[in-house]
Amino acid sequence: MSRARRLHLGAFMRPLGIHTAWWRYPGGYPDANFSFTHLAHFAQRLESAKFDAFFMADHLAVMNMPMAALRRSATVTSFDPLTLLPALAVLTERIGLIATASTTYNEPYHVARKFASLDHISKGRAGWNLVTSGNPDEAHNFGRDAHVDHATRYARAREFFDVVTGLWDSWADDAFLMDPESGLFFDPERMHVLDHRGEFLTVKGPLNVARPVQGWPVIVQAGASEAGRQIAAETAEVVFGSGSTLEAARTFYADVKGRMPALGRDPDHLKILPGAFVVLGETEDEAKAKKARLDDLVHPDSGLANLSVRLGVDASGFPLDAPLPEIPETNASRSGQAQILDYARRTGATVRELARKVGGYGGLQMVGTAAAVADRMEEWLESRACDGFNVMFPFVPEGLDDVVDRLVPELQRRGLFRRDYEGTTLRDHLGLPRPGNRFFP
Repeated sequence: MSRARRLHLGAFMRPLGIHTAWWRYPGGYPDANFSFTHLAHFAQRLESAKFDAFFMADHLAVMNMPMAALRRSATVTSFDPLTLLPALAVLTERIGLIATASTTYNEPYHVARKFASLDHISKGRAGWNLVTSGNPDEAHNFGRDAHVDHATRYARAREFFDVVTGLWDSWADDAFLMDPESGLFFDPERMHVLDHRGEFLTVKGPLNVARPVQGWPVIVQAGASEAGRQIAAETAEVVFGSGSTLEAARTFYADVKGRMPALGRDPDHLKILPGAFVVLGETEDEAKAKKARLDDLVHPDSGLANLSVRLGVDASGFPLDAPLPEIPETNASRSGQAQILDYARRTGATVRELARKVGGYGGLQMVGTAAAVADRMEEWLESRACDGFNVMFPFVPEGLDDVVDRLVPELQRRGLFRRDYEGTTLRDHLGLPRPGNRFFP
């Protein structure tokens, strides 16, 4: 079957923000987050299913929660993604490799150099998930007494993007002569010194890595606040959306893409992939039983602590069987807070119910048979609520295997997903153009 639009599928491979009890599920791998053997196998399985990308989230501190909850959290140990993904690049051939790097607690030269290197090592499969850091405790690991305020983080991020992409454009594609006869390794006329001096950053350049295979690694973002939506419309090529209902997702999709023409950008050059927590069974009852079994493993300490993280305030003193009180605006993740507040308003959920939901998974859930989940994914795609999904697995390996062995074949049967890769780079998979060099047209 030929279709004008097909789904793009990414795989979210970190427990941050997913179900707090995933590592306790019977038959699962508790060490999956910190086992190169497991992660390499997962990447290869996902590549066999023709996923667009393998996405590694990251944070630069242990989560800001009480020890009673932290001691139950699998988020406390994980690989640095820009160490892990080059190793996975050697063991895979086509799947995209997306890593998170903060613009608040990094320097642009480091980020530009690492992602350019990953793009060369992987032969054009790198993506940069640009984040401003939502965990306020990260500040204490980088010489600060307090987190940088939200508006400043986003202003710095916008300048940071310009610097990183400017560094990627340091060299023309034909700059490196490597001519043994003349003894010239490169043409100085095909090198640009950025010499950036801005409000937050001063960077001379040029980058000491050749221009990436893709021109620029694919730019990915996940923010859903007003500032996040605007920077996404200006710069992003993939957005991991956060809409948990079809209506909210359609509104987000139309809003972000609707801003792009005035900015001189083609809306088709941005792919919106909301996170989808997928639990599959041979029957709907079996899928629901798996989800219920997982939810039953959530410890109360974890639920309330995760609610505090998402709200950006300490919820431990809130009356459990009452609605949420008024919550002040957070300096952490505003989109995460907004999701919870919106759900609480819509449903009238009590603090106890919200804690249970957040201790499990509080976003978009697709629980059912492969056919039923494919129906929902098709509905979202055709309703212009998304361009695909960033799939979150409830537990591994079973949850991942279910998606690869059950859901992907059903999507392929309907013509909703590729049967093979049509190109070699992440940009090829996503249908994105290679950016021109701003200094060497």
